[in-house]
Amino acid sequence: MSKCARITGTGSYIPENTTTNESFISNRFFDIDGVEINEPNTAIIEKFTAITGIKERRYIDPDWVTSDMAFSAAKEAIASAQVDPEAIDYIVVAHNYGDVKQDSIQSDMVPSLASRVKNLLQIENSDCVAYDILFGCPGWLEAVIQMNAYIKAGMAETCLIIGSEALSRVVDKHDRDSMIYSDGAGAAILQGSETDGGIIAHATETHTKEEAHFIHFDKSYQKLEKNTRHYIKMYGRKVYNFALKNVPVAMKNCLDKSNVSIDQIKKVFIHQANEKMDEAICERFFKLYDREVPENVMPMSIGELGNSSVATIPTLLDLVLKAKIEGHKIEPGDHVIFASVGAGMNINAVVYQF
Repeated sequence: MSKCARITGTGSYIPENTTTNESFISNRFFDIDGVEINEPNTAIIEKFTAITGIKERRYIDPDWVTSDMAFSAAKEAIASAQVDPEAIDYIVVAHNYGDVKQDSIQSDMVPSLASRVKNLLQIENSDCVAYDILFGCPGWLEAVIQMNAYIKAGMAETCLIIGSEALSRVVDKHDRDSMIYSDGAGAAILQGSETDGGIIAHATETHTKEEAHFIHFDKSYQKLEKNTRHYIKMYGRKVYNFALKNVPVAMKNCLDKSNVSIDQIKKVFIHQANEKMDEAICERFFKLYDREVPENVMPMSIGELGNSSVATIPTLLDLVLKAKIEGHKIEPGDHVIFASVGAGMNINAVVYQF
């Protein structure tokens, strides 16, 4: 029997600092052309909440950076899996912006965040290889796909996979999209197993003909700002339409490869990008099989935690596995599907059996 890759432990770091939508009431919002939006912030926030489902988000402390959150989530995952840190073969950290210190205009990625996490874990084993992956919001799931290949090829036995992001450090306060983003980290231990299940199938796509710059870095929408700093920017409507068109199909391609029936899927773990978008993706996915969306199939955390990019799926998984999201649990033998979409534009999906 060939080895399968199983998740044996999870962890997450959710910052304690909560920022509600009302915190943005005094912001001055501008459009892409630098024109101030002539609409009360109360109306802007009301529309934002209705579309995204986000009511609050979490930000890290001023003296913390992305790698600190990654380390915290990693420690919890290692304890959950009850593995010896010295036995870890690979540490992979998915992120997009590196360590950005408070009020800094520069990202710090040298050494890699994975090397920093390994250092903080005080792992002495030089055969434990640490590296980063930049793949947009699907980065953590893509790292899982990579480590699955390593385990199946006999190149690894135990892998630590982390998604960590501090988006609060790269948002433009004059952009309405700044209300979407948050901070956090999630981690999992992936290990080889002789039993059935684990990762059954996966799919990954990259679309770059017209889509490559749907999410990018650019100057503030407030044109009078006298700094050279750039911020995360997104063509929201284009991302929304792209996701609805392509993600359900990618999920179906993955599920079809797995030979698992749509009726066996107990949970859909989807990147927490936008509540209405995620619900529409899920609906279209099940519709491809002439099915209605089953009740309670899609756990959500975006309302309270916002969009923390690579951290949303591993954090959501950790919360569900530890019974911290009401009404959601996973039993041994359950089949689930993971799916994500983000900058690149990248899409991926994984069918997994617990």
